[in-house]
Amino acid sequence: MKAMIFAAGRGERMRPLTDDCPKPLLKVRGRPLIVWHILNLVRAGIKDIVINHAHLGHMIEEALGDGAQFGARIVYSAEGTALETAGGVAKARHLLGEEPFVAIAADVFCPHFDFEQVKDVLQDNDMWGNPHPHDKRDVAWLYLVKNPPHHQKGDFALNSFSVANEGEPRYTFSGIGVYRTEIFDTVKPGDSAQIAPILRAYADRGQVGGEFYRGDWTDVGTPERLAKLNG
Repeated sequence: MKAMIFAAGRGERMRPLTDDCPKPLLKVRGRPLIVWHILNLVRAGIKDIVINHAHLGHMIEEALGDGAQFGARIVYSAEGTALETAGGVAKARHLLGEEPFVAIAADVFCPHFDFEQVKDVLQDNDMWGNPHPHDKRDVAWLYLVKNPPHHQKGDFALNSFSVANEGEPRYTFSGIGVYRTEIFDTVKPGDSAQIAPILRAYADRGQVGGEFYRGDWTDVGTPERLAKLNG
């Protein structure tokens, strides 16, 4: 399995910290945010990592290199202007291959997330013997978390292991998901597009699975949240 780390955002809410440092390189407890993800991926045996970047992307490449220092194999997808999540995947698709991949937002902090669990969530889905696998099989698997104070309304409901747009209780998408590449077929390389509308459309068809993640998780979206983590 390959991984993609979304690292192209400008980090407007983190200014002025991100004026001269890309958000993924901001440090939490002495280590850049993105490095926490890389080390956790490698620990789970997921060593092939694609990183997209835009704002100050050269600094990310200089800091991480080819990934050898972490035991990883890193390749980059440079975007002149950030293409959002789905647009980032579409541009990097030739690097990701055609198998399901895990994608992570670089600006979340989840130091104990075990990426071993992501490897077979969609592969198992293929073994159910569905006579029409492309009609009803899960095309994505999302990890949901408790709603943080700044996002009390949440994003999705969770009914057993099925993600829905409507229902209670609601949870927040952690920024970690496993995806089949086919869901990005409608996004052309170079287009700017978000993944949320795609996920919501498939959720309406009952084709998005997921589970609740109970471990430590923080959306490091503001200087105040970053300072709290480092306090």
